[in-house]
Amino acid sequence: MSNAREIIVNGLWKQNPGIVQILGLCPLLAVSNSLVNALSLGLATTLVMTLASSSVSAIRSWIPEPIRIPAYITVIATLVTVVDLLMHAYLLSLYVVLGIFIPLIVVNCIVLARVEAFASKNSSLLSALDGLMMGLGLTLVLAALGAIREIFGKGTLFAGIDMALGPMAKDWVIHVIPDYQGLLLAILPPGAFLGLGLLIAGRNWLDQIRAGRAG
Repeated sequence: MSNAREIIVNGLWKQNPGIVQILGLCPLLAVSNSLVNALSLGLATTLVMTLASSSVSAIRSWIPEPIRIPAYITVIATLVTVVDLLMHAYLLSLYVVLGIFIPLIVVNCIVLARVEAFASKNSSLLSALDGLMMGLGLTLVLAALGAIREIFGKGTLFAGIDMALGPMAKDWVIHVIPDYQGLLLAILPPGAFLGLGLLIAGRNWLDQIRAGRAG
C-alpha cells in the first residue's frame, strides 16, 4: 500500500511529467489550445502508458538486455497503432484534429522513460499503476493548460466536445465570457509557453507554502 501511495503521489504531483520532469512538451504545446483536444490526447497517452508498462513488466525477463529498447518501442508502437485505428474508426473528427500527435505517442519520451525506469524493474500491477498515474498527471496538466488557453483565447470551455461525444454534446459548450472577441496570443504557441510557465510557477509556489508550514 505504501508503494502504491508513493506511485500515485509521484505521478500526480512530485514527479509530474508535465510540470516537474518537463517531458512531452510536443503535445503539451501543440494540442493544448482547447480543453477537449488536450483531454483527448492526454487520455490516449494514459491508455498507452498503462498498457505499455504492464506489458513490458510481464515480458521483461524474456527480453535480452542488448535489444530491450527496440523491444520496448515495438510494444509501445503496437499499442499506439491500436489506439490510432480505434480513434480513426470511431472518433474521426477528433482524430483529424489531433492528426500526427496520436502516432507520435510512440516516440513520446514520457512513455519510454517510464517503461525503462519503472516497468522493466517492477511487477505488472505496480507498473500499470505507475503508467496510469504518470499518464493522468500529464492529462491533468494538459487539461489545465487547455482550459486556460481556451478561456483566454475563445472565452469558452469544451468547444468541439461534439467531436468526441457526438452531435448531442454541442449544447454542452460553456461560454465563460459571452461575446468575447478572444485573445489570439493564448491559442498560439507562445501562449502555450506562457501558460505552462504559470502552471510550473504555481506548483512551485504551493510546494514552498507547504514547506514553510512544515518547517
